[in-house]
Amino acid sequence: MNNLFNRFTPAWTADFAPARSQFFGRSPRNLSMFSKITITLTLAASGAAAQTPPQFSDRAQAGVAPHEYAGGWDHFVGGGVAVFDCNGDSLPEAFVAGGANPARLLINASGADVRFDDGQIAPLLGVTGAYPIDINNDAVIDLMVLHNGPNTLLLGQGDCRFTDATAQMNIPADDRWTTAFSATWEAGQTRPTLAIGNYVDTTDPNGPFGTCDTNWLLRPDGDSYGAPVALDPAYCPLSMLFSDWQRSGTPMLRISNDRQYYLRDGSEQMWALDPLRALDASDGWAEQKIWGMGIASRDITGDGLPDVMLTSMGDQILMTNDGHQFAAVPYATGTYAQRPFTGDDGRPSTGWHAEFGDINNDGRADLFIAKGNVDQMPGLAMLDPNNLLMQNADGTFSESAGPSGIGTTHRARGAALADLNADGLLDIIVVNRRAPLEIWQNTSTDTGNWLRIDPRQTGSNIYAIGAIVELRTAEGTQTIERTIGGGHASGSLVPLHFGVGAHETADIRVVWPDGTIGPWETFSANQSITVNAAP
Repeated sequence: MNNLFNRFTPAWTADFAPARSQFFGRSPRNLSMFSKITITLTLAASGAAAQTPPQFSDRAQAGVAPHEYAGGWDHFVGGGVAVFDCNGDSLPEAFVAGGANPARLLINASGADVRFDDGQIAPLLGVTGAYPIDINNDAVIDLMVLHNGPNTLLLGQGDCRFTDATAQMNIPADDRWTTAFSATWEAGQTRPTLAIGNYVDTTDPNGPFGTCDTNWLLRPDGDSYGAPVALDPAYCPLSMLFSDWQRSGTPMLRISNDRQYYLRDGSEQMWALDPLRALDASDGWAEQKIWGMGIASRDITGDGLPDVMLTSMGDQILMTNDGHQFAAVPYATGTYAQRPFTGDDGRPSTGWHAEFGDINNDGRADLFIAKGNVDQMPGLAMLDPNNLLMQNADGTFSESAGPSGIGTTHRARGAALADLNADGLLDIIVVNRRAPLEIWQNTSTDTGNWLRIDPRQTGSNIYAIGAIVELRTAEGTQTIERTIGGGHASGSLVPLHFGVGAHETADIRVVWPDGTIGPWETFSANQSITVNAAP
């Protein structure tokens, strides 16, 4: 096969990454690089400087009645939340899955303290999760609502009102158990390509084990979508994420699959779009079998390439990406979070939603992981607290959920990190199975400065999905790609949040989805900035 890196890598990627030889393949050069990372992190771990834990206040009862993600076996998974601004006041709302309970739309009414009111939305049952997306390029955010049952596409009408456009857009109305979603804009298309991940085929009399359902790829056909194309084989996905993993200008779809149900033949997957196919060993794609639950992605090494966090039963696997291989970080990094950090239950943890975000605005990405037993699985920990892993100056991570007050032991599922009250601090929403929704306001005082960046385009792909935003200070360059997907049944479409520490200014530039590189511009800290693509 021709080397797709050579086919698609534009000249600007020289700013980001080293030379590459193949798709995520093992090479002597990469092994040498990984050995260096291993040595550095292992030696540094014992000397990680202590930092003040962030502080949070419970706002779950501020304005709305308790909400639970409920249901039997058919809602063991899912339980997501979509965070987005649907009324134009720059405060993000939350659409919360309910499973057997109706989904809820919570309208942000925050002042100094985080507060929500109930919004009006048509009753929706069987909802497993949702993702915000502007599917029709009108600058009003829509919702792709996932169900155990036919999915729903809600078009935003402004002022937090929605209309059902599922049939109008030709979204499959089949009765499947949808648990994953992602979207990207392919070159030359005015509408996004959608990936829909379907879990176990509940109609198969031989199920549930070994009965993974079909995943769909939907490509635009005029103002609607053509017939779904099967992403075959499928292995019971619980998370999907389109990203430009190689910074080549061409996104690919990573799928994390639940080994609990695919049993022997499946694995984690990466799909190329043109031509459409799953990568294999001939591409250098290393087979990996985990009890995959969620995907989080962000550059944590400073090379501009998106690294990846995979949640599972047992180890939570943080992997660095050098453009042709993902390599698990050393245990001493402090991110495996394989057992509860409180109590005496030594059984493995169950990780669900993972998300990177700079909680204390020190310029380093931290990591939140929602945890919780599937239900009563005896081999896994029952009281399984969520993790808040704060990144230290040496690149290691330290657990802070306990002293921060958010290490609850409910069966958590989906979650979101977002600045809910526009004070420059990331707050946390956690959806729990058979336990009340949690809303945690970040009330930390010992924090750094920040910037929020909202890249926008005209015409199509208004919210610039696939744009790569770089922020530069004397400490180095941070990189965040705007994506739709990942997490566990949960997604956000809000401005990208950067911490800048003690710096009062920072330089910003955007690499737009078409590869155009915007100029570096200097901005004062502690404000939200909309960066518009050149016409």
